[in-house]
Amino acid sequence: MTRWVPTKREKYGVAIYNYDARGDEELSLQIGDTVHILETYEGWYRGHRLRRKSKKGIFPACYIHLKEATVEGNGQKETVIPTELPLVQEVTTTLREWASIWRDLYVGDKREMFNSVRDMIYNLIEWRSQILSGTLPQDELTELKQKVTSKIDYGNKYLDLDLVVRDKDGNILDPELTSTINLFRAHEAASKQIEDRIQEEKSQKQNIDLSRQAKFASTPSFALFVTLKNVVCKIGEDAEVLMSLYDPVESKFISENYLVKWSSSGLVKDIDQLHNLRAVFTDLGSEDLKREKISFVCQIVRVGRMELRDNNTKKLTSGLRRPFGVAGLWVTLKLLPGDIHQIRKDFPHLVDRSTAVARKMGFPEIIMPGDVRNDIYVTLALGEFDKGSKTTPKNVEVTMSVYDEDGKKLENVIFPGAGDDGIIEYKSVIYYQVKQPRWFETIKVAIPIEDVNRSHLRFTFRHRSSQDSKDKSEKIFALSFVKLMRYDGTTLRDGEHDLIVYKAEAKKLEDSSLYLNLPATKLELEEKGYSSTGKSTQNLGNCTISKDSFQISTLVCSTKLTQNVDLLGLLKWRSNTRLLQQNLRQLMKVDGGEVVKFLQDTLDALFNIMMENSDSDTFDTLVFDALVFIIGLIADRKFQHFNPVLETYIRKHFSATLAYTKLTKVLKNYVENAEKLTEQLLKAMKALEYIFKFIVRSRVLFNQLYENKGEADFMESLRNLFTSFNDMMNSNSENTGMVKGAALKYIPTIVNDVKLVFDPKELSKLFTEFILKVPLGRLVKQKLDCLIDIVHSDLFTQHDCREILLPLMTDQLKFHLEKQEELKACCQLLSDILEVLYRKDVGPTQWHVQIIMEKLLRTVNRTVISMGRDSPHIGSFVASMTATLRQMDDYHYAHLISTFGKMRSDVVDFLMETFIMFKDLIGKNVYPTDWVIMNMMQNKVFLRAINQYAAVLNKKFLDQTNFELQLWNNYFHLAVAFLTQESLQLENFSSDKRAKIFHKYQDMRRQIGFEIRDMWYNLGPHKIKFIPEMVGPILEMTLVPEIELRKATIPIFFDMMQCEFHFTCSFQRFENEIITKLDHEVEGGRGDEQYKVLFQKILLEHCRKHKYLAKTGENFVTLVVRLLERLLDYRTIMHDENKENRMSCTVNVLNFYKEIEREEMYIRYLYKLCDLHKECDNYTEAAYTLLLHAKLLKWSEEACAAHLTQRDGYQATTQGQLKDQLYQQIINYFDKGKMWEEAIILGKELAEQYENEMFDFEQLSASLRKQAQFYENIVKVIRPKPDYFAVGYYGMGFPSFLRNKMFIYRGKEYERREDFEARLLTQFPNAEKMKTTTPPSEDTKSSPGQYIQCFIVKPILDLPAKFQNKPVSEQIVSFYTVNEVHKFQYSRPVRKGEKDPDNEFANMWIERTTYTTAYKLPGILRWFEVKSVSTEEISPLENAMETMQLTNEKISSMVQRHLNDPNLPINPLSMLLNGIVDPAVMGGFANYEKAFFNDKYVQEHPEDLEKIERLKDFIAWQIPYLADGVRIHGEKVTEALRPFHERMEACFKQLREKVEKQYGVKTLPAADEWRGSRPRSMVRSFTMPSSQRPLSVASVTSISSDNSPSRPGSDGFALEPLLPKKLHTKSQDKLDRDEPEKERKDKKKEKRNSKHQEIFDKDMKTTEILLQPAEAVILSETISPLRPQRPKSQVLNLMGGDRRLSVSPGPPSSSSSNSSSSPGPPPITPRSKLSFSLHTGSSLELNGMGCPDKGETPPPLPVKGSTADYGNLLDNQDLTSPTTPPPPPPHQRHMPPPLPSKTPPPPPPKTTRKQASIDSGIVQ
Repeated sequence: MTRWVPTKREKYGVAIYNYDARGDEELSLQIGDTVHILETYEGWYRGHRLRRKSKKGIFPACYIHLKEATVEGNGQKETVIPTELPLVQEVTTTLREWASIWRDLYVGDKREMFNSVRDMIYNLIEWRSQILSGTLPQDELTELKQKVTSKIDYGNKYLDLDLVVRDKDGNILDPELTSTINLFRAHEAASKQIEDRIQEEKSQKQNIDLSRQAKFASTPSFALFVTLKNVVCKIGEDAEVLMSLYDPVESKFISENYLVKWSSSGLVKDIDQLHNLRAVFTDLGSEDLKREKISFVCQIVRVGRMELRDNNTKKLTSGLRRPFGVAGLWVTLKLLPGDIHQIRKDFPHLVDRSTAVARKMGFPEIIMPGDVRNDIYVTLALGEFDKGSKTTPKNVEVTMSVYDEDGKKLENVIFPGAGDDGIIEYKSVIYYQVKQPRWFETIKVAIPIEDVNRSHLRFTFRHRSSQDSKDKSEKIFALSFVKLMRYDGTTLRDGEHDLIVYKAEAKKLEDSSLYLNLPATKLELEEKGYSSTGKSTQNLGNCTISKDSFQISTLVCSTKLTQNVDLLGLLKWRSNTRLLQQNLRQLMKVDGGEVVKFLQDTLDALFNIMMENSDSDTFDTLVFDALVFIIGLIADRKFQHFNPVLETYIRKHFSATLAYTKLTKVLKNYVENAEKLTEQLLKAMKALEYIFKFIVRSRVLFNQLYENKGEADFMESLRNLFTSFNDMMNSNSENTGMVKGAALKYIPTIVNDVKLVFDPKELSKLFTEFILKVPLGRLVKQKLDCLIDIVHSDLFTQHDCREILLPLMTDQLKFHLEKQEELKACCQLLSDILEVLYRKDVGPTQWHVQIIMEKLLRTVNRTVISMGRDSPHIGSFVASMTATLRQMDDYHYAHLISTFGKMRSDVVDFLMETFIMFKDLIGKNVYPTDWVIMNMMQNKVFLRAINQYAAVLNKKFLDQTNFELQLWNNYFHLAVAFLTQESLQLENFSSDKRAKIFHKYQDMRRQIGFEIRDMWYNLGPHKIKFIPEMVGPILEMTLVPEIELRKATIPIFFDMMQCEFHFTCSFQRFENEIITKLDHEVEGGRGDEQYKVLFQKILLEHCRKHKYLAKTGENFVTLVVRLLERLLDYRTIMHDENKENRMSCTVNVLNFYKEIEREEMYIRYLYKLCDLHKECDNYTEAAYTLLLHAKLLKWSEEACAAHLTQRDGYQATTQGQLKDQLYQQIINYFDKGKMWEEAIILGKELAEQYENEMFDFEQLSASLRKQAQFYENIVKVIRPKPDYFAVGYYGMGFPSFLRNKMFIYRGKEYERREDFEARLLTQFPNAEKMKTTTPPSEDTKSSPGQYIQCFIVKPILDLPAKFQNKPVSEQIVSFYTVNEVHKFQYSRPVRKGEKDPDNEFANMWIERTTYTTAYKLPGILRWFEVKSVSTEEISPLENAMETMQLTNEKISSMVQRHLNDPNLPINPLSMLLNGIVDPAVMGGFANYEKAFFNDKYVQEHPEDLEKIERLKDFIAWQIPYLADGVRIHGEKVTEALRPFHERMEACFKQLREKVEKQYGVKTLPAADEWRGSRPRSMVRSFTMPSSQRPLSVASVTSISSDNSPSRPGSDGFALEPLLPKKLHTKSQDKLDRDEPEKERKDKKKEKRNSKHQEIFDKDMKTTEILLQPAEAVILSETISPLRPQRPKSQVLNLMGGDRRLSVSPGPPSSSSSNSSSSPGPPPITPRSKLSFSLHTGSSLELNGMGCPDKGETPPPLPVKGSTADYGNLLDNQDLTSPTTPPPPPPHQRHMPPPLPSKTPPPPPPKTTRKQASIDSGIVQ
């Protein structure tokens, strides 16, 4: 039997496919998951994911790519560590972190950021694979690492992640092994680097690559590496390809040429060079980088015939160099840092011995000693040649060669370009028949240095013919020459030279002795007194000066040749000692560049002069000054790169053993005469470092020769020198200030050298004396800088020297810090000292840390406390303070307190200061939040310090006599602040960050929390002093979501209760405090369900055990738990976009506070509610809310309690004043909400006060004027009537404050039911809308889902008593029909008995439900919960009566409005009247006649006789109302509608005759009488039947949401005719289930467009023709079978979280439209990209509703999965995490996973590799 075997090598791997577990024993994997493998068995592995170790399982081996790893520990403790480069690991974790953020950016639709992150991720992935490939050369790998780390750092900053700090190699710093100061500086540097990088990203000048600039700035020279791949140009003959660097701005070439000879076949001539044409252009410097442009220019010279066209090859001259042009090249370029030696070392794979080296024309910025160069660049510039006897200008060829004075030709000294060997003579390009050729060809001449003075350049000119035969006969016709060395020994000057062109016989021209004595240039000619003008030719000896001209220019690049006479004089001083003094003085005037070039020779000369005149001191001062001059030159920025040259000289070439005595002597003399020789001394000071290097080296060489002879003298001379320095520092002379500063600056530079030949301890003492001699209050910064330099020197790293220097430094620091002087320098000094003391290689440091602690810790603390946060030095000081504390061990802490001696108050002060400072630093951290490593390091140090100081509290300040209340208080506040600081709240971090921090520091909150608990219990009898002040801090601590900490600290509350109870027999103060603080804390985001449970459990356990606290304690706990529930609800909702839920919760909380009589909290929440209302423009509700505050106040002079005036806006000292201000605000809000009736009531109360109490008549008159305006508004302004909606929330998915409750909502003005429902459903995207209006079943209520029921209800008028049974204007009454209501009705038709096909009214009963709310609407909310429900049934007859009565009321009110306002539009009246009188609908009450006015009905219902009479009465009364209506219509009708009116009159006439005949004649009082007094019946408290039900024929009351008035004036009564029986309107709810199926289908057909009124209005206006309204407009209401109409934007709702489409219900797609069962939306193919197609058959209506066909029920909507639904309180993990796409259909799916006895599944087909990345949250 085989079994699971522990794995040996296969330990660590990565999932390369997604694997879905198909059983509990298996482990699901997503691409990229890393796994730790424990065991293996037949193609399966068992193990766990590295990110979730607790869940182990099995998975197929073929899904895993194994990787190398080291295994630590074994068994349970086994861990794997990937053996990848640390950088690769870092990239991996970074990518994982970024990928999850990236996904969130996608879901949040943050396009720009998403794209930036994508680019960065792709870069990192590519670079990571390059590093892993292991194929990169070392230099590229280093460069790539640099790129990777800078990209990671930049990305982290861009995404607001933590800053990573690194060492110079890019590896992450380990804070445990790095000193605090170093860590701080690394953070600073990293931040700055990233800021620069961000600037760089911002500046679009991408051509200036700053990072590369930085790289090259560090090396003074660099080179351009070029590979020539091909010359893409058809030449036809052999050619020379010349490449060089050119500056187009200055129009000059910068470098030598790189020459490649190209053959006519199109390949390189030297076939060995094929694919190896590489050159490096060296010696470029930072100056070149700054050039605006550098061009890489390629010139091509053809070598062959004169004319390419000529093809008679035999007879033609060949080998002529002819210009061809500039060609396209295929080259690659790369910039390399360093000089040629450096490059050969760093880039051996690019630059080897075969690579051509093209040097810069001119010197590099730094010349190293030993770099011997002797190049003269000669440019053939231009010439002008007379054509002589020829008819056309000559084809001139210039030949250049080098001869010595004996006429011997120098071989191989001419170099036409790098990459080519030296040649004997150079032939120029030939320009065909050009009189003034311009060549500008540059050639390098490199002659051995010893031959230069004897050599000259010789140029010969010859005409070349294209015919070979002619060409051979052409001789040289002229010559020019120039000597390379001038008569005074200096080299030929750089620049242009006009050479004289000599003519003579060709033979004579060969002989150099004939022409060498002649002047070579026109300049010389003039100097020698010949005139260069005058006759055309002059004879000089055997040669004639021709009038032809020839110009060259030269540039000498030589380390051995100088063009400077003075310098040459000094270098050759022995040849003329008389001029020596003059030459030494002249040296100071020589150009720096020349001196530096001959640095070694010059220094040798100077020291030789000194040594060879050792007995006299004639030249000492001069040589010293010359030396100072040279050192000063090198200090100059321009020549700073020569430092290494000087160092190398001193180390290797300097040999003057006696120089030290002379140099010391001159220097001492200068110092002693500082006042006289200030200027010289100042220069000498600047050169001090190198002067001492010379002195020390000289002494060392002397010692090697003479074995320490003269040691004592030497020591003494140095001591004396120091003494003179000290005396100078001490002198009061005015003009030595500069020199003193210079001394402080430069003396530390000599330390490391002097130490080699002088006792370091004595040197330290000399230094101490030197510093102490600095005058008080002067040169403070220079003095501190001097000390900093000493700390940096080797002296300070030696323990013995530090013993001497450290006390001096700490004293100085203390002195200046206390005076707040030069803080930056002080901090730098302290940091550097601490940095040295942190090192392990500097001897014992404990005593030195103690010195700093004793002398400086307190001073530094005070400096930090006094320093503002905006100070630039605060970070450095805090780092120094942290470093000091970190470097203190337990011994130091123990010793610290004892240093304060006997003074107890000192200890108290010190601890107070420290606690306050720590708390301040924790609360307002000085470092940015992304400096996590620095902040955690600081926390770790602070934690240790706090615990150390806590021990002191316990030891010294706890007993009765020594107890320090304030100190303990500060301790607790500090400890809690530490515990609750942002940077320790691990649960807020990503899992990676949490794990990292926990791994390094554990959870510091637990450590300090347990400490706080112990300290609290230590207090004993002192505890009462901390109640209630400490309740808040302790509460804050217990709220930290760390379960162990909570369990440990919640009992402290019980201890507090007990303690207060013990002293006062109650715990009232504790209770008040905890309630106030809890509110604040929970609102701030602390606290959760778990806390509520723990709080209840722990405190109840404790209370129940207590003898006296059992009952009161339990009450208290219950109270707090109830409050917590409400506050948690409130907080959950506060982040919700839905303000209504926020209002509900706010009301819950404020009611709770009212109940427990916490007035100030109650008021606080009132204002929160008021603000919410104002944000939503609910001014009415805002007014009612404020009114609650006003009601708490009296009209009195009592002073206001602080909590009553919680708002900034109110300045009131007494309650009366505040109430007055509140009332004015409330009246203002009521006015905005058009609730003038309410405003008037308050206005009257105010007026009463103004008139009779305050006697403020001015205010009174303003108030009354306002009231008058309000009365006028009531009568004149039309107010829209809102609809009321009943909403039920059923199911356990809703939050507790909504669950299974019903509410009545007051709609917004003109809000239709569809819009209202859409609003509801956007808040609960997962909710399902119920299709019936019947109360839900118990199953629905207890189901886990969310079901919403919504329908319109009708408010029941509750008329104030004063209006009842009185004739009151409709404008006044109409307000009360929708305001001040708390009862609402909903009517539903119910059929009883058989259906009568002829008349269905006979058995149509109405079930009427009345809902009563807890408060009247409107109120402090726009909705209230339904408190009671009652139902009654209304018989068909009563229904008919109501309907008739309402129709009459409607006509009457319309007529009255028209009488009152002649300008009202006529359309609504036309529609109303026509709908009643038109014979097409005359069946209206005919149906009643059929149903009730027959014998059969009377027999069956004898009790209804009276009602039947009343119904007849109503029918009769309708006629006079109609008559008035028709009359008014006739008066106002337009001509266009006249025919319409006439037809209406005719219809009315018929109707009138019929009714008066059957039911009698009724008459109304004359119109003008009933304008003022309406018939009583109109104001009778009538009950309106529901507006929402299938209307009985006579029901005209349907004010459905669809025909709510489209403009003021129509008052909501649009055309609502009595419908004929065939046309049923359909109510918004499905008829009851018992309605037969067939009927339901019939009714489906009767759909019609909603908004009929607008259509009608439009038609009336546009066509103005007589309409047949019955046919034209069918009244009904569109049913939305599933949900309300949605905004267009939501029709196709592309779900980010669920990765699937939600398509609003439409008909089945064309393919399946015949089948009876219609599927849901088209299935999304698994793993497809995010795209979708709509089937052509499905016509989606824009309002989000499909067009259901033939009674098929539309498919249900897909379940939503949006996490934005706060109502979805179930922990719905699978919705929020990225889900994998659905599995493929069964035939594609892998077989379910076998138990390990079967074979594991094969890996998925290759294609899934690419697509599967969707699963890991990466959308391609």
